[in-house]
Amino acid sequence: MPQKIVNVTIITEFFLMGFPDDWMLQRLYAALFFLIYLTALMGNLLIVTLTIIDRNLQAPMYFFLKNLSLIDMCYISVTVPKSIINSLSNVHSISYLGCASQVFLVIFFAGTEYALLIVMSYDRYAAICHPLHYETVMNRDSCVQMVTASWFSGCVYGSIHVAGTFSVNFCGPNSVLQFFCDIPSLLTLSCSGDILEYAFIIASCCFAFVCFALMVVSYVYIFSAVLRIPSTQGRFKTFSTCMPHLCVVTLFLSSGFIAYLGSASKSPSSLNLFMSVLYSLLPPTLNPVIYSLRNKDMKVALEKLFRKKMFPRM
Repeated sequence: MPQKIVNVTIITEFFLMGFPDDWMLQRLYAALFFLIYLTALMGNLLIVTLTIIDRNLQAPMYFFLKNLSLIDMCYISVTVPKSIINSLSNVHSISYLGCASQVFLVIFFAGTEYALLIVMSYDRYAAICHPLHYETVMNRDSCVQMVTASWFSGCVYGSIHVAGTFSVNFCGPNSVLQFFCDIPSLLTLSCSGDILEYAFIIASCCFAFVCFALMVVSYVYIFSAVLRIPSTQGRFKTFSTCMPHLCVVTLFLSSGFIAYLGSASKSPSSLNLFMSVLYSLLPPTLNPVIYSLRNKDMKVALEKLFRKKMFPRM
């Protein structure tokens, strides 16, 4: 009996085709991305610097914030510089290994940030619900262990997904309809019918939901503790320490959820590009603004730093 021969094209590179073909629009996107990237780097680097040099910013919350800023700097640096270079050079290719590295690093840093946000919610729970035991519970060794666990979990998360995504066969075309390699767009290029990565996605979504439920439970206890404070001013002052974290969590989860609703689209569109920008550029850029504007200690440290730089002899 004749055997059916299946032609499998070995793909060695992908083409990132998220931007329109128009030369002027590509330059405009490159300029906009550069400004956003520079803003994100400066904001996060400023927070890292302040939490290192200022003695009043050595509490566990600022240790976690420093790591959050480091993650955000790395996260936005994985995708944006490559996209800017591609737009300016009009060369949209990325190697197979480069694409796999991008997938791993994006998931690695996103997973680490999510784990760290859960740790930060526990920090707020311990500070508000158990203030007398806070220093014992959130001692330096515990903080280092929790941050290390966050980075490790992100690494495991990224490794699992990059293995699942690139276990499939890509039979062409090799055009990724995004400005970076993301999992939903790559899976649309699969021809093997392998469901391994889909199983990983479902399992990770279930685990992420369980973690989110734990975060919600911690805030239920926090709200209960805040409502028991007799004075209105005391309730507001206590709850205000949670507002930056709540804003960052809302921004991170909502942008990712909205973006992935339409990221598997097989046709490029302005909406698809906007949603990708939403979850890859917005959180790293706005997180420093949220924490610096809502935190009195951060604003005081920032004023001290600028006074020292502008009036060094005072």
